[in-house]
Amino acid sequence: MSLILASASGSRKMLLTAAGVSFTADPADLDETALMAGLKDAGAEAMARSLAEQKALAVSRRHSGKLVLGGDSIIAFERDYLSKCANLDEVRALLTRLSGKTHLLVSAAALARDGALLWTHASPCRMTMRELSPQFLDDYLALEGKAILSSVGCYHYEGRGAQLFDRVDGDYFSVLGLPLLAVLAQLRKEGLLAS
Repeated sequence: MSLILASASGSRKMLLTAAGVSFTADPADLDETALMAGLKDAGAEAMARSLAEQKALAVSRRHSGKLVLGGDSIIAFERDYLSKCANLDEVRALLTRLSGKTHLLVSAAALARDGALLWTHASPCRMTMRELSPQFLDDYLALEGKAILSSVGCYHYEGRGAQLFDRVDGDYFSVLGLPLLAVLAQLRKEGLLAS
């Protein structure tokens, strides 16, 4: 049995590869904006779960008999759900808005096979950003550059982005985009990994 990752996320690929999980990536082609709009009142955890499930289900229909892993992360802040920034000016505005405050990041994962959902899991993380000075923001944006546009919260927590935070309550892997330990446990139950 082999695993299909229904995601183009570099972070999710990196986490699975580092953990020794063999997989093939086949990103789901879903209108996430429309899906999120329909789930706006459900809350961040329900939204993240649903998006992960929809990705896993969509890709599982293309790969008969294969186990498919879908994943998604949602960031909720002051009644808004954050999206990726289009440019560095938007990054500066977002980080200024998040500075000194706490936001919720929820990463979810789902497994499906042949269009049937087998398992889902969501992992919430409370992210408390420190007060960011204008000088720090200048330096951070200069060093990170446009690469930071790939991150919804505009931080790469596994690198320089860790400097943005005073406190994080939650699983490290979930902050990076995948509740890895829960996924690995389920892959063992499915017989994909040795137990």
